[in-house]
Amino acid sequence: MTEAIVRVWHEEEGWGILDSKETPGGCWTHFSVIEMPGFRSLEGGQKVTLEWESGEQDGFQFRAIRVLPENSKSTS
Repeated sequence: MTEAIVRVWHEEEGWGILDSKETPGGCWTHFSVIEMPGFRSLEGGQKVTLEWESGEQDGFQFRAIRVLPENSKSTS
């Protein structure tokens, strides 16, 4: 797990890009991997903890497999 910042979040489409030192160029993220109660969404500039894997996704070399928003309780 690594710290990351939300670069952009497309709420209406349910995906966005997170930036961390370990994922140069950005990490593609889907709302389904965000661990928080209720409606899962992020905001630009928000700090998160990120678990990622290498793999092509919409032009990005990394994709998130688990995202924990700062100050949010995990659902698992």
